Amino acid sequence: MLRVGITGGIGSGKTALTDWLATQGIVIVDADLAARVVVEPGQPALAKITEAFGAEFLLPDGQLDRAALRQRVFSDENQRKALEAITHPRIRDELVRQMSVADSPYVVMSSPLLLENSQSDMVDVSVVVDVPETLQIERTMARDQNNRQLVEQIMAAQLDRETRIARSDIVIDNSTSLDALYERAAVLHETLLARAVAY
Repeated sequence: MLRVGITGGIGSGKTALTDWLATQGIVIVDADLAARVVVEPGQPALAKITEAFGAEFLLPDGQLDRAALRQRVFSDENQRKALEAITHPRIRDELVRQMSVADSPYVVMSSPLLLENSQSDMVDVSVVVDVPETLQIERTMARDQNNRQLVEQIMAAQLDRETRIARSDIVIDNSTSLDALYERAAVLHETLLARAVAY
């Protein structure tokens, strides 16, 4: 099966694109959701995170306090790398498992880190949803109610825009309206269906 990776910086609109593809019957495997699965109570990763960072990052119900941990790791690169060492191998295993059972003409893996680590090896085609960095900041602040500093720290931890574009096979511009994005999504879908038939 043709495996398609979709990525983009925070606030770029990759979820809007993958949500549209899902309406066309395409299975979307989401790395952010996989990241939540691997840190659920009872999972080995949560025990490792608690051991490495402390029980103060657990909520009263035993769930991971993702917001507090995000604040901690995005202000300290060593801590971010320590967290990634715990979670990334487990996320990869979960993504492989979900893609292996997909039953659509092609399968999409949506991941903010597609092009910055070995996840790109897991797909045949990489698609970047691209917007100018000023728009990323505006959209993310409005969506997540995060302050500019945190958004900029998250962006600094992600691959820069030029490198992301250079490493991708297809670039989708999302700097205008949602309707324009959906028009581009329809063209992308037809392109991928054609590739999937030949795959």
